[in-house]
Amino acid sequence: MRVLAIETSCDETAVAVLDGQRGLLAHELWSQIDLHRGFGGVVPELASRDHIRRLLPLVRAALEHAGTSAAQIEGVAYTAGPGLVGALLTGAALARALAFGWGCAAIGVHHLEGHLLAAQLEEPAPPLPHTALLVSGGHTLLIEVRGIGEYRVLGQTRDDAAGEAFDKSAKLLGLPYPGGPELAQLAQRGRAGVYTLPRPMLDRAGFEFSFSGLKTAVLQATRAAPLTEQGRADIARAVQDAIVATLCTKALRALQFTGHDALVVAGGVGANQELRARLTREAAAVGARVYYPRTQFCTDNAAMIAVAGLHRLRSGERADLTIDVRARWPLEELAPPGGRRA
Repeated sequence: MRVLAIETSCDETAVAVLDGQRGLLAHELWSQIDLHRGFGGVVPELASRDHIRRLLPLVRAALEHAGTSAAQIEGVAYTAGPGLVGALLTGAALARALAFGWGCAAIGVHHLEGHLLAAQLEEPAPPLPHTALLVSGGHTLLIEVRGIGEYRVLGQTRDDAAGEAFDKSAKLLGLPYPGGPELAQLAQRGRAGVYTLPRPMLDRAGFEFSFSGLKTAVLQATRAAPLTEQGRADIARAVQDAIVATLCTKALRALQFTGHDALVVAGGVGANQELRARLTREAAAVGARVYYPRTQFCTDNAAMIAVAGLHRLRSGERADLTIDVRARWPLEELAPPGGRRA
């Protein structure tokens, strides 16, 4: 089966073509970072309008780069949630229209399932079952992945997500949007131990996260005294150390709890090099292996939507003509491909 996939959950417009035998044939992405930078964050209405402008040219480019005609597309997958409703509707409406016009099947995909399956684009693919750490600007979850569509959420953040903590801390340090990558770069020049920031909930059993206290501590540190460039780097280092230490400790705790020896790291924060290095090192020490997507497939992209869509279309799942998207969509409501949804 050859699938065209569309991702428009937030501020990335993306299209991909995936073949069940030949693999990923094309992936196109348009980032709206420059559009939203002046506002310091994503403006939903502007995101939706830009998706409308960018989608059809990206579809044409993906088909051309994949050497694929519309007649060869056997299914269209699109992100149906969670995300910004207006942004989701632009992708869903085009996907349903293309599928109807081309006479092929369509399927709405859960955005987080796409992230969880992104590592399947790599060799070797992670085994099933495994434990997953999904960390992004909007989500921080530990999940037991028993199979595709069989997800048990072990714990999640009670307030800010890890990526949100990166971004908000970066803003307090005067770094441009999006702040997470900027903070990680600044942290490379920071000195360890100059600032000590909290690791919330590490002293409690379980798998829940909380990062709002970290943000408050960063605010207090920036107000304590005028900061030199080195001082800003030292705080950035402390922020990154605190977030990475928290994620690693909880992830290893979840590995021990589930008894699995494979950990998948997904989501935008999964591109953080310090997190990758520490998780890989500490997992190896307990006999586990960590699987990552390529960094370009950690952030929002259509290749991951194509993987999830391919599994579900192959099983016979089909979306009806209703264009239905969801701003909120609990991961546990999913069923295995071809099974009943809750």
